[in-house]
Amino acid sequence: MMIYLNEFFFGVFPYIAGTVFLLGSLVRYDKSQYTWRTGSSQLLSNTPSFRIANYLFHIGIILLFFGHFFGLLTPPAVYHALGLSTSAKQIMAVVAGGFFGLVCLAGIVILVHRRTTDPRVRRTGSKMDMFILYLLFAQLLTGLFTITVSSQHLDGAVMLQITAWAQSLVTFQPDAADTILELHWAYKTHMFLGMIMFLIFPFTRLVHIWSVPYGYIGRAYQIVRRRASS
Repeated sequence: MMIYLNEFFFGVFPYIAGTVFLLGSLVRYDKSQYTWRTGSSQLLSNTPSFRIANYLFHIGIILLFFGHFFGLLTPPAVYHALGLSTSAKQIMAVVAGGFFGLVCLAGIVILVHRRTTDPRVRRTGSKMDMFILYLLFAQLLTGLFTITVSSQHLDGAVMLQITAWAQSLVTFQPDAADTILELHWAYKTHMFLGMIMFLIFPFTRLVHIWSVPYGYIGRAYQIVRRRASS
């Protein structure tokens, strides 16, 4: 039974989540562009603590995302060629992941407190907003817990299992789930919550991530009203 569950949740479900993530985002952009926004509550409550929490959360989550992305999808031969051993890579991942995980966690704790205690913010929010915050909170906690598990085996063997799983998925290998069959439950919980995040992504305000405003860096000034000539 465990083998079948492992096959579904880590061999089939990732493709379901990925398909919903991509197609759902495309459909929402095509059909509901007016909902394609951050839904920011900054105008309702722009306190110093909110600004600090906002920076902490976004800096932490962005660096964690790219750390996971490159960490999981970089073949071992690449970092070995750079002189980095598997054990050293795991230690680096543990230190960086722990630091930025705590940064992000500090931000999200303040944001959750604000959204649950500020009457104006609470009234204008949705149930999905709260669900996303709690899901991210759980994701961070399980991720930080995996660090304590990883500290018990710093040889990088488990990290190789997880990267083999991720790389097998993106290359459509049929035995991807088999690589993590005996993996510790903490890692599997963290991975499953991550897939849930991708699954519900198109139905949340997270879609604004697709619209990262790179153009703002070099944009020209926008003329709102010309000065009247005397």
